[in-house]
Amino acid sequence: MYAQLKRATHLFLDSSSPGDKAGMSFDYFMIALIVANVFAIILETVESIYVKSPVFFFWFEVVSVAIFTLEYVLRVWSCAEDPSRGSNHPIMERVRFVLTPMAMIDLLAFLPFYLSAFFGIDLRMLRAIRLLRLLKLSRYSPALSVIGSVIMAQHKALTAALLVMLIALLFSSSILFVLEQDVQPDKFASIPDAMWWSLATLTTVGYGDVAPITPLGRFFGGITMIIGIGMFALPTGVIATGFADEIRKRDFVVNWKLVSGVPLFQSLDAAQVAEIVSVLMPLVVPSNYAVVRIGDDADSMFFIISGRLEVELPPKPFYLEAGEFFGEMAVLSGGKRSASVVAVTDCNLLELKVDDFKKLMAAHPAIAQSLHEVIAERTRQLELASKEDQV
Repeated sequence: MYAQLKRATHLFLDSSSPGDKAGMSFDYFMIALIVANVFAIILETVESIYVKSPVFFFWFEVVSVAIFTLEYVLRVWSCAEDPSRGSNHPIMERVRFVLTPMAMIDLLAFLPFYLSAFFGIDLRMLRAIRLLRLLKLSRYSPALSVIGSVIMAQHKALTAALLVMLIALLFSSSILFVLEQDVQPDKFASIPDAMWWSLATLTTVGYGDVAPITPLGRFFGGITMIIGIGMFALPTGVIATGFADEIRKRDFVVNWKLVSGVPLFQSLDAAQVAEIVSVLMPLVVPSNYAVVRIGDDADSMFFIISGRLEVELPPKPFYLEAGEFFGEMAVLSGGKRSASVVAVTDCNLLELKVDDFKKLMAAHPAIAQSLHEVIAERTRQLELASKEDQV
């Protein structure tokens, strides 16, 4: 019972999926709480607002800290149930978890409160640390987690780009120091002083408080501006490329899981599944949405990952569930759709275009045979239903 409770806690906190309503509700609640905390911390600095309701801000902080603390304790307690963390001793697993970046962010979300309460540290100094609660959104936001993954994956390229920018900063400030020191000793008194101008110029901010006045200084200043534009293009290009790669990898993993869950494809090996993933397109449709309409051209077939659909076929409609597929008969015959298929619930589908369908059937005879067997069985059932209706 104890082990089951710990496992359920881990799944509830860390493995929420679109079908897990309780886990998704908890994630939405935590997102709302984190955003509300950030607004509260900001509004506390507005004296006219804070003096009107200091008790509210205090108790809101207490309740928030209690929730963040409980969440952290439960995560530490249940982290050993994560199968991806190996099979080491539970204590060592908890130590490893506590030292992870996300666990440290969780800790910093409530640690300043206890430091100020028990050690008398000035809360004003810790207010900026409390704003780190905003980083907790990366646990619940796929977009933020993707950015973090991109930075980790591209850290070598980003480090190289940063090194190039530092070299440009040092060279430009050194040259401007030599060119402008005699005419502007108050602004270019040393290389560190010249770095302020160089940094403002390379970042294309250009505050204007420090500027070269000699002809050579202005000429080199213009070159530095051009170099600055190129310098910022380096990390931007690295991050954009890494972001596209990360999205592509995540889409591939999601589609892999969806394809491997289709009974028709469960006998395939990894290479064959990867081949199918490359041609299938995920499709999410809401309830009451007509996926195909009677009389339309048959340009694709569909596999049902989740949800329920109604096939409006006389004499009476029938329903399709997760793991089944539809649209293949019209694709094989090359004709028009003989029935409309409408989503009864929200559905996750995989769409296979007709050209890819033909290639897939030619490359995998076993899948083609299974598909024809299912079609034959469906045709037999429809004929029986038609005869029963006539009787």
